[in-house]
Amino acid sequence: MIVRTAFFEGVVRPGSEAAFESLLEDTLIPLWRQFPGAEDVSVLRPAAADDGAPAYALVLATRYPDLATMDKALSSDIREATREPSNVLKSLFDGRVFHITFNGDDLLAKAG
Repeated sequence: MIVRTAFFEGVVRPGSEAAFESLLEDTLIPLWRQFPGAEDVSVLRPAAADDGAPAYALVLATRYPDLATMDKALSSDIREATREPSNVLKSLFDGRVFHITFNGDDLLAKAG
């Protein structure tokens, strides 16, 4: 199992919170859930953080069965459809967005 994450390190610009959430809920999350081969899409918003921890507006985690399936999803028409709304989302946000892909095989082994 593979988990591709997108970290939104930073904060939503003051006064843009409603637009940010609306774009997520109405446009991006439904598109992310249509990525071919995606087994699960989780949008994580912070509830609490340690003192001194960096600020994260959200973390997107998408689970795929393997790297080949993820690569196919990342070259799909659905991903292309996310580019413009993602750019708008980033314009409402002060920070950086970066991706890390994790091997989640250990998660399955421990859960069973």
